[in-house]
Parts: sequence; structure tokens; C-alpha cells
Amino acid sequence: MNDVLTLAGYLGLGAAAGTMAGLFGVGGGLIIVPALVLAFGLQGVRDEIVMHVAVGTSLATIVVTGASSALGHYRRGSVYMPWFLALLPGLMLGAIAGVFVAGSLSGTLLGALFGVFVLLVALKMALGLAPKHGAKTPGRVGMAVAGTVIGGISALFGIGGGTLAVPWLSRCGASMTQAVGTSAACGFPIALFGALTFMVVGWQHPLLPGWTTGFVMWPAVLGIVVTSVPFARLGVKLAHRLPARLLRLAFATLLAVVGVRFLLA
Repeated sequence: MNDVLTLAGYLGLGAAAGTMAGLFGVGGGLIIVPALVLAFGLQGVRDEIVMHVAVGTSLATIVVTGASSALGHYRRGSVYMPWFLALLPGLMLGAIAGVFVAGSLSGTLLGALFGVFVLLVALKMALGLAPKHGAKTPGRVGMAVAGTVIGGISALFGIGGGTLAVPWLSRCGASMTQAVGTSAACGFPIALFGALTFMVVGWQHPLLPGWTTGFVMWPAVLGIVVTSVPFARLGVKLAHRLPARLLRLAFATLLAVVGVRFLLA
């Protein structure tokens, strides 16, 4: 019975994450990671690894949801392939490096860094700061370096990368449609290489609970993936019916509360 309740909880988390991702226009990782930390803590996952398992599991869910999003944008022609291919080597390298950095940090420090990152995102949303549009595209080296930074930070915190990739692509001269579509495509390799590396880094860790491969817990992945995609569509519909400024401030407040909680934990 406990297993049934746990799976039901993951299905509910996927529904909530998908709805809020569609409603507020951000990747689900900012929502999934804090919720998983809470859920795993209630299940008795040790404090030393609970943050690592939450981040690794979040990336594993984004492999599926990110692939779906990227395919949808690609079919609509909003993925600018030259920029995606220029970023790709850095995205892969950065994702792997970000996981190794996470593996070297204590759970407390990783949680505190996540809290700082979430607070910065909350501040950006509260102020309504939009990406600055530029016109100059950097060379392949510049794009590779940018990809490494985007991939590293995204894998470190278990997010898909849109928070960082969209502003960068806008500065490179992309339209908002191209920036969002190409960012969605970038999220897939970040999540794939990040999740695989979290499995390797956490392989046979002595504190791991059951149903895990390294720092990825499969029941959570299954439950979240099943419900997050359809509920994201619901969130998009709600976003078109509710006041945009109110939504932005509400989500910024939620993120601020989450960020403070991680800093105080």
C-alpha cells in the first residue's frame, strides 16, 4: 500500500510540475527538484544524498519531456540548427562536468547553491527582466564556451537549461521563437548526458535506497513523466486565461520561498 501511495504522489508531482511549467513558462526542474527533496526526505533518503538523487532524477525526467518539447519545436521550424550544433559539444561537456562538480559537493552545499540560483531566478521574474536582444553571433569557440557554461549549471541544478539558454540566444540575435525552440533542443542533451553521468557517479553508493540506478530513482521518473506532459498542456491553456503579471509575481514568490528554505535548511 505504501508503494501505491508513493507512486500516486509522484503522479501528483508530475501533474503539478507540468501544470506550473506550462503556466509559468519555465522548465519543470525548478519545481521538480524541491518537491523531490521533500518527497525523498519523507521516504527516508539520507540527507547526505537526497539533493543528489533529486537532481539526478529531475534530469532523467527531462530526458523524456525535453525530447517531446524539442521534437515539437523542430517540427514547427523553430530550432535553429547551426546554433544548436555549435552549442552541442559544450552542452555535453558541461553537463558531464556539472555532475562531477555536484558529486564532489556535500548535500548541504549543493542545496544552498540551488537556493541561491532559485532566488536569482525569482528576482528576475519579479522584476520582469526580459532577455536583451542582440545582433552579433559569436564564433564556434564562443558558442562552445557558452554551451559549456549552460550545460554545467543546468546539470548541477537539475534543470533543462532554458533559464540560461534563452537569454544567451536572444543576445545572439535569435527571435524569441527561435530562442525558445533552440533552447528546448539544448535541454535534451543536457538532461541525457547529465542523467547518465549521475548514474555513473552514484553507482553503488552505500546510502542509496531501492529502485535507483546511481542517483536516479526510477519510480519517481515514471510517475512524473506519465503526468507532466499532458498537464503541461493544461498549464498553457490556463496561462492564456489568467493575468500575465499576476502569474509572474505569484511564481516569483513561490520560488523565493523555495530558495529561502534551501538556504536555511
